[in-house]
Amino acid sequence: LFDGIYPFYLQQRKVSVFDISTIIVIVVFLTFTCSFLLIIPGIRGRARLYWTLRVLLSLVVGVVIVAVQFTGDWETGWVTANTSYKSFSRALVNADIGLHVGLAGVNVTLMGNPVNQVNETINYNEHFAWSFDADYDRSYGEGLEKGLPTPILYVAEKFTSQSPCGVHRQYRISSHYTSATLWVAFCTWLISNMLFSMPVLVYGGYMLLVTGAFMIFSLLSFSTVRSSPMCLIQFGTATLHTVYGGSFWLTLAIGLLCIMAGITVVALHYFNLDLLKIFFDLREDKEEEYQEMAEVYVNSHFVNKGL
Repeated sequence: LFDGIYPFYLQQRKVSVFDISTIIVIVVFLTFTCSFLLIIPGIRGRARLYWTLRVLLSLVVGVVIVAVQFTGDWETGWVTANTSYKSFSRALVNADIGLHVGLAGVNVTLMGNPVNQVNETINYNEHFAWSFDADYDRSYGEGLEKGLPTPILYVAEKFTSQSPCGVHRQYRISSHYTSATLWVAFCTWLISNMLFSMPVLVYGGYMLLVTGAFMIFSLLSFSTVRSSPMCLIQFGTATLHTVYGGSFWLTLAIGLLCIMAGITVVALHYFNLDLLKIFFDLREDKEEEYQEMAEVYVNSHFVNKGL
């Protein structure tokens, strides 16, 4: 005992709002966006609007593909329940228990209603990693040694490799393949941008279709965990149920956007190539070259001499 109570953190841990990796990705893409906005005034005519649409849409696709790798809300669930707070104690607390599943692991959140109960501040967010360079069971064991609150340990135990639920392997493998497929989508996104910068627009459209397809494949990979039965996470009469989170639906939306954009580019290539060239600022360049070539000053002195 520590001053008559069971030992927990000497200083309460804060709830993490954003992962540092996600912040870095957002800052990098915001830097690219600001750099482009600085050069936008140098683009003349309606090409300025076309360039803005193309670059901003491309940056949105890129930042989503990379950022969702580090987010923790591919699958989420919340429940409010009266539950025990400490081991070997009969004290009950009313709290919100949250489960957030990401590609790298799970976050378990515990927030009291109100936050201050039983002479403590109940506001926890614990991460348990299951990526291939991490040991989930070890991080769970460290949580036991720290004396984490009982609800957090109860939820985290469901995903251990020794749990009767048997979902650890399914989540770990599906998350690994989801991440790998998204990185392939990021590579095809880079290739599509390079192809759009050259006069081979139709191949850029094809690569956009491939990008969208790989993003959809990543969602199918993650959704395979739903085929395995999930153990009930029960707190008295309340049950914690999970649903697909914001990262899942955002990836789906961007994947469909890539497919629609790719189909549009390919269709315009075969049915209205002039409109496609105007949007990608190719036809206007040729017209400007013709106009510049037409403005030629002829020296009449050499013409008269037949030179």
